[in-house]
Amino acid sequence: MRKKPVIAVIDGMGGNIGHQIVSQLRRELPGDIEIMVFGTNSAATANMMKARASRGATGENAIRVSISQADIVVAPIAAVIPNSYLGELTAGMAAAISSSRARKILLPLGQLKVAFVGVSHQPLPHLMEEAIDMVKQILANGEEVNTDV
Repeated sequence: MRKKPVIAVIDGMGGNIGHQIVSQLRRELPGDIEIMVFGTNSAATANMMKARASRGATGENAIRVSISQADIVVAPIAAVIPNSYLGELTAGMAAAISSSRARKILLPLGQLKVAFVGVSHQPLPHLMEEAIDMVKQILANGEEVNTDV
């Protein structure tokens, strides 16, 4: 029996990008899809929860313990770069997220000392729309979701 997919949204700082992602997922996906959010700080988590996430948690231990429940991760690229978000995202968080079995949909937003080639510079709303379309395509294709939960 297949379980309902779980989408994780990760953000730091004020959680504004994560808030927008969760809002758009809620608008475009069935209401029974579980969206769990992880903030690098409590303000980010609270902001994403306001966008109607199913549940949320804050910090490194929460991410290490719970990221295995996610089938899809949607986040800025900073979520897999140690010490990003002005140091809020620890090396342990980056390792847990990048090594999780979840499909990762990462928004290529600029980071200090990190440049992207082969990526067109698009406004954030266009990047989020493309990310949401990828989530919808994964769900529509019925790709196998993580059952080791």
